Amino acid sequence: MLAPGERLAIAGPSGSGKTLLLRTLAALELIQRGEIIFQGRPLGEWSMPVYRGHVVYLPQRPALPEGTVDAALRAPFHFQVRQHRHFPDEQARHLLQMLGRDETFLQQHSERLSGGEAQMVAMTRALLTAPDVLLLDEPTASLDAGAVAAIEQLIANWLQEKPQRACVWTSHDREQLERNSDRILSLASAA
Repeated sequence: MLAPGERLAIAGPSGSGKTLLLRTLAALELIQRGEIIFQGRPLGEWSMPVYRGHVVYLPQRPALPEGTVDAALRAPFHFQVRQHRHFPDEQARHLLQMLGRDETFLQQHSERLSGGEAQMVAMTRALLTAPDVLLLDEPTASLDAGAVAAIEQLIANWLQEKPQRACVWTSHDREQLERNSDRILSLASAA
């Protein structure tokens, strides 16, 4: 169970099912056992676009659309579930600035970004959509120490903005999990 405001860490060796668990919570994989209940309703009662507007999965290696960083950040706002919302330009610039990127970064082409820069864009995009739950799969794996600290601060700020928000975080860095979670769930190896 994930409580409002909770920061849950998922730990375990490679192959233990951390990514599979996050993908299942994001409704990208079939549930093998049990059920997912979100806001008091079983997953099957949710329209998937609406559910995924509330619960956002951020993979370790995010896929970005071709084009500029600006276009990649705006892409989710073209989906029907967010068409009523205006793209938060100022917030996008502020988040990128916190990640050490200026306005010129918005015009870079996503296919030319490093793995770490792609993670920063994906994190910024996820935060801009203002979900209730973030499912973070190794969100800082390709980042240097400064960028890791900045991402951790962005997530902390996002959680503080609305107390009902929660996140589930995986990382091979145990210290990072301890630093950024209220509770750690350890998965055993599948082997």
